[in-house]
Amino acid sequence: MSDTQNTDLSFLKINRDAPRETESGSKSKIILFSAIGLVVVVIISFFAFGSGSSAEKVELGTVVMTTPGQESAILTASGYIVAQRKAAVASKGTGRLEYLGVIEGDRVKEGQIIGRLENSDVEAALGQVKANLNLAKAGLESAKAELEDASANFDRQKTLFAQSSISRAEYDGSNSRYKRAVAAVSSADASIKYAEANVRATEVQLEYTLIRAPFDGVVLTKNANVGEVISPFGAAAGSRGAIVSVADMTSLEVEADVSESNIEKIKERMPCEITLDAYPEKRYPGFVNKIVPTADRAKATVLTKVRFKDLDNRVLPEMRAKVNFLSEQKEQSQKNSGPKISVPASAIVTRNGQKVVFVVKGESVTETAVTLGEVMGSRIEIKQGVAPGEKVVIRPSEKMVTGTKVTTEN
Repeated sequence: MSDTQNTDLSFLKINRDAPRETESGSKSKIILFSAIGLVVVVIISFFAFGSGSSAEKVELGTVVMTTPGQESAILTASGYIVAQRKAAVASKGTGRLEYLGVIEGDRVKEGQIIGRLENSDVEAALGQVKANLNLAKAGLESAKAELEDASANFDRQKTLFAQSSISRAEYDGSNSRYKRAVAAVSSADASIKYAEANVRATEVQLEYTLIRAPFDGVVLTKNANVGEVISPFGAAAGSRGAIVSVADMTSLEVEADVSESNIEKIKERMPCEITLDAYPEKRYPGFVNKIVPTADRAKATVLTKVRFKDLDNRVLPEMRAKVNFLSEQKEQSQKNSGPKISVPASAIVTRNGQKVVFVVKGESVTETAVTLGEVMGSRIEIKQGVAPGEKVVIRPSEKMVTGTKVTTEN
């Protein structure tokens, strides 16, 4: 009992006057978390709205090389270069190809021998019929000599018979000889004609073994090699039909598909400007040569053939081309007009009395002074200040200056 009585239990009492440390600590933590949350919100707002608001949304255009014809054309259509005079050259006879004298890209002349089939048998036959012709000619000479002698003898016998110096039988014999000589000459002459016909027929057979160029042109493809069998229709197993394909390069035209809804704008002889995808800097003058009188129901287009006024060696079959159809007035005003540097007209603004464009470099723009040229439809020629390929701002705002951050509408 003594130990229990002496124990101090006062520390077990609740001191209601002491400061409440727990409530104070909770408030501190709440304040800390609130501050952290506010900082996070500020950071997120900065990146989400602050940085985005500093970049102005713009629409961009491109500095390109263009011509007045491109910008003021009545209609534009695409198509391909096609040779209007093209042939797959083959032999009319059948045989093994013995000689081929051309390859792709070679120029040929009309009538030039570009291939030959084995023809030794035909050449031998030709020699035989020529010999028969010579034999027939020799027979004619012999018959003529006999006729001359028989004619002279008949004349003598006729005189003697008139004087009653020879009998009737002798006279009739000389007369019969003369008539046989005349018939022999006619027979020999017919034999010659027959032999000549055989010679011509054999020469035709020999010609069938020679493959000639049908017209002046260029070899586009080579389809056979020496040693292969050539057949007129290529029907035999393992045989070839055409040995080469040849095109007349002066007959090249653009075959363009024009929409049915726009075909009424196109007329024959209408001037055009032709651009090839392979040489975009070159413009070729042309005109509408033919409007094919039928439509393609699948594409709802009408085939229009455009002929070149001037051609050069760079224009090749199957190249892709674009055709700008021009009116007569535009064609005259734009004649000999080459490609020029241009920008959309809406990209040009005035700053401090000077014409400028805003060129995009990276994520910002640079104000660039330019020297203007002629107006080409919706674009304007730039003589100095920008280069092809650069991007410029279309319809720049009044507050835009050098260094303004921009982003595209996309």
